[in-house]
Amino acid sequence: MSVAGQFNEESSAVQTHLNILHDVISRMARNSASCKTWCVTLVAATLVLIARLDEPNYAITALLPTIAFLILDAYYLSLERRFRRSYDTFVHRLHSVRLEANDIYTIQPIGSAIAEFLNSLLRSFSILPFYGVVSALVIIVWILIL
Repeated sequence: MSVAGQFNEESSAVQTHLNILHDVISRMARNSASCKTWCVTLVAATLVLIARLDEPNYAITALLPTIAFLILDAYYLSLERRFRRSYDTFVHRLHSVRLEANDIYTIQPIGSAIAEFLNSLLRSFSILPFYGVVSALVIIVWILIL
């Protein structure tokens, strides 16, 4: 059932729907940035603690939070991309007069969760290089303090 005549760009329901999607996308971007901040903080704290305890063999444990935040960050980025796709699809349907009633009342990410996660993990400039550098620094520090 097409209801495009009832919903247009100025409709409060459309504006609310777009605002909700925008807020979700913004939240995922902030979560991704927080992952990087927490990762650097925990890795640095772990390395300082290990250096103070004079236990160089445990320096490699700083990779654990790096891997955990890598996975979490890739997850947030994949969700952000899927919600952006949902936003774009909704706007496209709104302008092409193919807006359905369930489009306005459902907020779901679009796309395959696993495929987008792997794409975010392996092809994102904001994920792999950052966590690769952090991991490399942990390994360098581990080698230097042995």
